[in-house]
Amino acid sequence: QVQVVESGGGLVQPGGSLRLSCAASGNIFSTWTMAWYRQAPGKQRELVAIITSDGRANYGDSVEGRFTISRDSAKKTMYLQMNNLLPDDSALYFCRIQFLDSTAHEYDNWGQGIQVTVSS
Repeated sequence: QVQVVESGGGLVQPGGSLRLSCAASGNIFSTWTMAWYRQAPGKQRELVAIITSDGRANYGDSVEGRFTISRDSAKKTMYLQMNNLLPDDSALYFCRIQFLDSTAHEYDNWGQGIQVTVSS
């Protein structure tokens, strides 16, 4: 069974930094895509950043230049370094992993989410 678990959230002042982690476990194929999404109250879930197992990354417009996504493929762990945080970054952050196994079975698993609050 494939699972992803987020960690590292919390309360931070505007302009501060946080680092989120997402650890994947289970029988995960060697080629995968992992991503961070976020959802604030009353808003739709939005893509924050996405990274492939070979290191290709893309970012949402609102976080470009402030957030950095990275991964440790051997540990099947993804990170999100968030700098210069703004109150609008406050949200529940979700981790997602997607991959096809050797039989072309599609996996699409989400974490439970972790709260990030940016406030003075």
